[in-house]
Amino acid sequence: MVEQLDRVVIRFAGDSGDGMQLTGDRFTSETAQLGNDISTLPNFPAEIRAPAGTLPGVSSFQVHFADYDILTPGDAPNVLVAMNPAALKANLSDLPSGADIIVNTDEFTKRNLAKVGYAVSPLEDGSLEGFVVHPVALTSMTIGALAELNIAKKDAERAKNMFALGLLSWMYSRPFESTLRFLERKFVKRPDLVAANKAAFQAGWNFGETTEDFSVRYEVKPAKMRPGTYRNITGNAALALGLVAAAVRSKLPMFLGAYPITPASDILHELSKHKRFGITTMQAEDEIAAIGAALGASYGGAIGVTTTSGPGVALKGETISLAIALELPLVIVDVQRAGPSTGMPTKTEQADLNMALYGRHGEAPLVVIAPKSPSDCFHAALEAARIALTYRTPVILLSDNYVANGSEPWLLPEVADLPDLSVDFATEPNAEGGRFLPYLRDPETLARPWAIPGTPGLEHRIGGLEKADKTGDISYDPANHEFMVRIRAERIESIPVPDVEVEDPDDDSRVLVLGWGSTYGPIGAACRALRQRGLPIAQAHLRHLNPLPANLGEVLKSYDKVVIPEMNLGQLAHVIRAKYLVDAIPFNQVSGLPFTAATLENMLEDVVKNG
Repeated sequence: MVEQLDRVVIRFAGDSGDGMQLTGDRFTSETAQLGNDISTLPNFPAEIRAPAGTLPGVSSFQVHFADYDILTPGDAPNVLVAMNPAALKANLSDLPSGADIIVNTDEFTKRNLAKVGYAVSPLEDGSLEGFVVHPVALTSMTIGALAELNIAKKDAERAKNMFALGLLSWMYSRPFESTLRFLERKFVKRPDLVAANKAAFQAGWNFGETTEDFSVRYEVKPAKMRPGTYRNITGNAALALGLVAAAVRSKLPMFLGAYPITPASDILHELSKHKRFGITTMQAEDEIAAIGAALGASYGGAIGVTTTSGPGVALKGETISLAIALELPLVIVDVQRAGPSTGMPTKTEQADLNMALYGRHGEAPLVVIAPKSPSDCFHAALEAARIALTYRTPVILLSDNYVANGSEPWLLPEVADLPDLSVDFATEPNAEGGRFLPYLRDPETLARPWAIPGTPGLEHRIGGLEKADKTGDISYDPANHEFMVRIRAERIESIPVPDVEVEDPDDDSRVLVLGWGSTYGPIGAACRALRQRGLPIAQAHLRHLNPLPANLGEVLKSYDKVVIPEMNLGQLAHVIRAKYLVDAIPFNQVSGLPFTAATLENMLEDVVKNG
């Protein structure tokens, strides 16, 4: 029997050594091939190897797939695959009544139960009566399925995640050919592991087909999407490809100086694969060296890029200020994580906005951009490079852990449709008498000339001391400093950015929800749910955080109430209140997890009804 569903949320959870991220990733890839819309939420410990079987060591991967456009990884799983008692206990509170729980009974030993505070097994004490529990001896069944293979018992046990993947693939009618090919590639040097994992996957599939416990299979039809070629992509991968596209469209070499840091390291890994597009990557000895090398590359005529997270941005502050004084293009990618200090490296937050806007000494404004979703990271990276090259300014690109590691379908763009980022370098003197004035500005962009070192006749002074207008000589003149500070600020403030667009279908809403970055999905899902219930509400989302859209003040003042949900303590709300004198209502969460749509829906319903 096959039952049709319009959407499903599945969460794979287990010990950090159980391969839950790989299992979730493969299920997502299979789902993408069927044409469902998808959104994912990986969640893993900060420790490289937390103690096995403990709550801090639980790793999970949630995937939401549907036959229509979805905006979030889902609030509550319909299905939980729990590989041990810790995985069950850590995730049980998120499950709605009636959810399916598939548990690996082999791991529910007295020792493992005691590790997480269970005196009696929840499989036996009646505490799971509100759920549909499917006890499956995943470990022993996997070992049994591989008994005829010449493989160590430990390696056989590790293949239990493939058994679980095979079972879920059968339950939800997922294709599996690509997973088998993936296993052949992943373990190409270990034919025994290829055979073991493929056999475990097939055993899980066969178990679903033969057991009476799973008498129903489910099917989710493809979503209606714009025609074209799609691929499933994470935010970090999309951002890296956006940078590659910027190098191609500008016809400039790109240099990435980076120091590995969670959750930004994958951008370095991805860019290192694309040397054929003129990409050079350097893993520096520290954050300061990384941005110093990137700024040096920009000085030399390349697109300089550095990637990091919050702690790294703090270390890069002095060199960012130098880039502002030199007025050179530079892209700084900050994949935000929970702070302060080391904080929670694998958890998400939006708390670096203040640092991006103001975290430098002196008056040092720059451009700040934030992508709203994994696939939007591609376009945000292109936009960051465009502005940096056109206006000779550092640009901070504020991604975050939720966007960076989440994934969704991405419609591959036509290269010819991407913006032309070509740059005109200074090649000859620009003043009378054959002089070169390095700070003689373009009247339209206020950008100074970009002269590649070694160009005959274009020698000029470089460094962090204040420059004289036009000549670039060192200057301590008060009037000159005042002028240079103001012209640098004017250059940033006058950059034209697209007007903010408002989603207000019936044009009768009195409440506007304003967001930025990764809150786009939860806000959109909450607003969609409220409208379906007949409650009018408007939504607007900011990509450009400095400068802000020219029409934003007018938009804000056209609504009675403005609500700003953020994963911080109200940083954008403070900016909006100060700049536009609008009594914005902040709604804040700093739990290390993204907002759920239900949380925002309940809060916004109260504002709409009682505001």
